[in-house]
Amino acid sequence: MLTSLPQLILSMILFLILFFGIGFLLNMILRSTWITAFIYPLLVLWIVDSLGLLSYFTAPAASFQTLGQDLAGLQLADVLILTCGLIGAVLAGIVIRMLRVRGYQMF
Repeated sequence: MLTSLPQLILSMILFLILFFGIGFLLNMILRSTWITAFIYPLLVLWIVDSLGLLSYFTAPAASFQTLGQDLAGLQLADVLILTCGLIGAVLAGIVIRMLRVRGYQMF
């Protein structure tokens, strides 16, 4: 749990930079523009989820209900930090696209 506003701001900046860097590298290596922006929501669900993957196949109704409760139970700070990660992933796709339009070829 976050204890102060500076910690929240630093966490938001770190998530933005972290996922921008990861997204930029993945988009460059896999020669795709939006791969990280599509993978990021799955990563967030994996972070937030308290159940295993197998439970979605054995008891789907209860598993999705638990997932909904986990998502609804997120604090504002968690939502802000995770949103900054998504913004970083989307910015990586935008930058890769701009570089390719301008003629830069990555790998």
